[in-house]
Amino acid sequence: MVGSPVLLLLLALGLCCPGIRGQSYSMRIRFRDRTITHPQLGQRLELECESSKEDSGAFWVHLDKSQTLHFIVYISYLPRVTFQGNVQTSSRYEATKNGRFYQLAVKSFTSQDEGYYFCLMNSNQMLFFSPGQPAFFPVITTAAPTTPRGITENTNCVTTPEPDTISQKELTFFCDIFIWVPLAGLCLLLLIALVLTIALCQQTRRRRCRCKRPVHGKPYTKPTMPSRHI
Repeated sequence: MVGSPVLLLLLALGLCCPGIRGQSYSMRIRFRDRTITHPQLGQRLELECESSKEDSGAFWVHLDKSQTLHFIVYISYLPRVTFQGNVQTSSRYEATKNGRFYQLAVKSFTSQDEGYYFCLMNSNQMLFFSPGQPAFFPVITTAAPTTPRGITENTNCVTTPEPDTISQKELTFFCDIFIWVPLAGLCLLLLIALVLTIALCQQTRRRRCRCKRPVHGKPYTKPTMPSRHI
C-alpha cells in the first residue's frame, strides 16, 4: 500500500474529488507498444505516461480487481525512482523518465497485476490524475456446441410434461366429455324417435288398406245370379 500518509491522503482526495484535475495540465497514459490491446501471461508489459510538463515528478498507482489502490513508484524530475518501501529497485517493476514521458514496466505480468493503472502528478500544490489504463487478460470465448448434420438427437429418453400442460389437457378432456356426451345422447334419442315414427306409420297404413285390390285394373263387383227362362 501507500508508504506515506500524506501521499495516501492526496490519492484519496484525487479519486474522490474529480474537480481537482485541472484543465491546463494534460496527461495521457497508454501502452508503449501500440499494437497490443491486452497483456499476456508471463510477458513484459510497458506503459508510459505523457505529461505536458517535464519539470515535475510522477506517481504510478495500481487499482486492482478488488478496488484496492496500490502505490508502485515515484519518479522525480531528476530523475530518481523510489518504489514501495523507500527502495530504489523492485523485483516486479521498472521505472524510467525520458523527457515528458514517465515509463513503467511490469516485468512478468500475472493475474494480480490486472486492473487499472494511473499516473499522478503534483504541480503548484495541485494533484492531477491521468485517465485509467485498463490492463486485463483477453477474454476467451468458447463457441456453443453444434449438432453435426445427419446426426439426430436421441429421442428414447422419457420426458416429463410440465404441470401446466397436464392441467390444460385434463381441462380439455373434461370439456369434451360435457359437450360430446350429451350431444351423442340427443342424436341417439332422435334416431330412436325416427325409427318408432316410421314403424307406427307403416302399421297405420296397413290397418287402413284392408280392401281387395282390383284385378287387371277393374273395380270389384258383386257377382249376379243368372236369370232362368221358363
